Amino acid sequence: MNLWDAREKGVLSLPSGRLVRGRGLGHPMPSGHPPTFGVYLLGSEPPEFGWESRWVRWPDFRLPADPAYARKVLTEALARAESDRVELACFGGRGRTGTALACLAVLDGVPAGEAVAFVREHYHPKAVETPWQRRFVRHFNPWTKHRH
Repeated sequence: MNLWDAREKGVLSLPSGRLVRGRGLGHPMPSGHPPTFGVYLLGSEPPEFGWESRWVRWPDFRLPADPAYARKVLTEALARAESDRVELACFGGRGRTGTALACLAVLDGVPAGEAVAFVREHYHPKAVETPWQRRFVRHFNPWTKHRH
């Protein structure tokens, strides 16, 4: 299977070399291959996309309703990025998507205190929009239960 092309818009290369794509559902679908696995970070259930997906209930400008479930889904997404075209998306593609990408970066070895800067440099300069989203990433430790 062809994985993402690291030069495509929205594709983030993690330290392990795994590629994931972030995007905003409010924008047109990028050209090229569709994802084979998607994680949708939305306040209400998304439509069926035609590929396997997980929905993380995550209202706009907020944090996931169930942080433990979000961690489980992000852990699955990171593992699947080894052999699947994994997409993470919210409506705008910056706040929730950027936060989830930063958490994926932490799971992949980026220190939590550096993950927001990593995603802003390699994905979008305005990723992770709110102070509480930045705090969520800073305290996102892959080996302990999340607190907020």
